[in-house]
Amino acid sequence: MQLTSAPLVAWGNAWLTGHVGLDDAVDAVERRGGPNLIGTVPASDLPFDSDVPLRTALIRLRGLGLSAFRLALPTWGDPLGLVGPKELNQAAIEAGEGVLVQLTDQQVGLVPSADRRGSSYAGVSWTPYAAEDTLPQVPSLPEAETEMKLTLVQVTQALEGVDDVASFAPSVHRELGDLGSREAPPLAHGYPPRAHRVATQAERLAKVVHLADPTGARGLSAHQIDTRVEALRRLDAAVRRAMVSAHTAVLRPGRPG
Repeated sequence: MQLTSAPLVAWGNAWLTGHVGLDDAVDAVERRGGPNLIGTVPASDLPFDSDVPLRTALIRLRGLGLSAFRLALPTWGDPLGLVGPKELNQAAIEAGEGVLVQLTDQQVGLVPSADRRGSSYAGVSWTPYAAEDTLPQVPSLPEAETEMKLTLVQVTQALEGVDDVASFAPSVHRELGDLGSREAPPLAHGYPPRAHRVATQAERLAKVVHLADPTGARGLSAHQIDTRVEALRRLDAAVRRAMVSAHTAVLRPGRPG
């Protein structure tokens, strides 16, 4: 499962911190998702016409004091990385992701959707929303890494009691084996080594969660199904926290890498 918001946050922050140029950042983002266009809604107060290309949008946002991109990976009941109001939260939760953009006088939320205008065009359309001007509550990188490791151990132990826990292993391992050769690293230049390590592990575990059928194969008892569903839910929550924290790490200079 490939996130649309993560490349914009990673390469946007690499650009803001001076580790890559604007053209390199835009190229990296659009290499993953196709052309990116940012729209407008009255509540956002952004000086955009509809369908502004990403490069133009970033230049205009820089003129408004753009200083940070933050990743949001929310689910229903867990609005991770969001700050409100309701309209932004609901849109981002339905999309499963979003980006907070910090400007001088306001914060804006961007929520992606697939942009398809025919058989040969595939890109990303971003809808802006007004956002509360406060920092989201996310764990630090060390906290997120520790939580992910502990959760993985606990989930593995819990799934030992599920009879068919190995039934999806071959397909999972095939996908994980191909992941490194098929996809670019999740973070961009300038992020500390620890953030790269955490983001890479989180991406691999997210693939496991995505591929694993929560209800498993036929023949599982109700208790085994419940165990499997809860284990995957916990792993997903820990992975999302690790990914969000890793993408924020470049905004926290001075912390150990």
